[in-house]
Amino acid sequence: MRTYGCQMNVHDSERISGLLDAAGYLPAEPDATPDVVVFNTCAVRENADNRLYGNLGHLKAVKDRTPGMQIAVGGCLAQKDRRTVTTRAPWVDVVFGTNNVGSLPVLLERARVEQQSQVELLEALEVFPSTLPARRESSYSAWVSISVGCDNTCTFCIVPALRGKEKDRRPDEILREVEMLAAQGVLEVTLLGQNVNSYGREFGDREAFGRLLRAVGERVERVRFTSPHPRDFSGDVITAMAETPSVCPSLHMPLQSGSDAVLQAMRRSYRSDRFLGILTRVREQIPDAAITTDIIVGFPGETEADFAETLRVVAASRFAGAFTFQYSPRPGTPAAHLPPLPREVVQERYERLVALQEQISYEGMQSQVGRTVEVLVSTGEGRKDTPGRLTGRARDNRLVHLAPAAGVRPGDLVETVVTRAAPHYLLADAELRSHRRTAAGDAFEAGRRPSTPGVSLGLPTVGRPVQRTGEPA
Repeated sequence: MRTYGCQMNVHDSERISGLLDAAGYLPAEPDATPDVVVFNTCAVRENADNRLYGNLGHLKAVKDRTPGMQIAVGGCLAQKDRRTVTTRAPWVDVVFGTNNVGSLPVLLERARVEQQSQVELLEALEVFPSTLPARRESSYSAWVSISVGCDNTCTFCIVPALRGKEKDRRPDEILREVEMLAAQGVLEVTLLGQNVNSYGREFGDREAFGRLLRAVGERVERVRFTSPHPRDFSGDVITAMAETPSVCPSLHMPLQSGSDAVLQAMRRSYRSDRFLGILTRVREQIPDAAITTDIIVGFPGETEADFAETLRVVAASRFAGAFTFQYSPRPGTPAAHLPPLPREVVQERYERLVALQEQISYEGMQSQVGRTVEVLVSTGEGRKDTPGRLTGRARDNRLVHLAPAAGVRPGDLVETVVTRAAPHYLLADAELRSHRRTAAGDAFEAGRRPSTPGVSLGLPTVGRPVQRTGEPA
């Protein structure tokens, strides 16, 4: 299973793996040649298609000498390219879209029986991915999808065209999944959606997301969510975050640009003053909140004055971190037809933005020195210059490297004091102040791979397919 792109793709890949488990497949050993290779693709990242077709080209030789081997391509790029995948790589056995993840086992079997490539893409969501079985990579944290699709029309974004209109899961179904995860020892749940804080709009409840945060917070120790949209970020959500101890003091709030003119050209339905006002209200109620963002540099038409506005807003926002991107056009988006800025101009602006944010991030990290933090220990590797060093995430999602400590497993919770800071992580060289062994740590230690059975399987499908292509390619 090879996954590219956002957290939603990671979530979908866990569901794909769970479906294949349920169909009788087993994970291939690391050095073995697999019988099935699945690519879950992204159409947002630059050069996503080159990366996919390069990997497919590499696998052709492997498949030629491995009778019966199958290759499947799903995700956003598959949804966008449709039959182009089997035209450019006719050795691919299955192409499936973002709306029919659950079809993969049947399509693989059909391709084997008919000895022909299978292409199946739906124009509307068939079943929420979260209702499907899953093989999770972590015993201590889990993704929970609360909605799929997006109703926004940002001119740079291809996601609405590939994942469709927003569809919301019912709250009782979400809570049943969270309860099941908590019973399995999961400590941290991240609620997922293209625009999580518009959750509830489909069934006419504009305060549904705030209530959902409170309800999920009663069932699990840590709650995160991603990503909200400034347009829909309301006061009741901020209050729910502040009043629910389990909701972590971290927030990812995409800015994209600090220029009102560029925001208008992007069709981002807020302006810089509103954005900064949201951050002010968050920090008034959650003073320790670590806020991160996304920023695009060099959107078509961006002037030096526009870019100066982005630097101004970044300086005022004091982000804990930022994902910064140089604009690149995505075919099928309105902005793809706009004349691009010179590459050297975009690069120079990008470097200035990164330098500013690096300084702000470092200052924010330095402010944490001396503080006691609770860290959920993770499976990520610690610093290589200190053998045995552990790593994990503080409640505000900052990365913390811990001093070596006997008996601490991924999934355990520890308290420690931050002794040093770097621009992108914290160091805790002191002895642990506390260590709580958890069921998730027990599962990791025992080598048990976490899995989740399907939730509410058999429920009516969400949405009705408008177009279906299921015949052999």
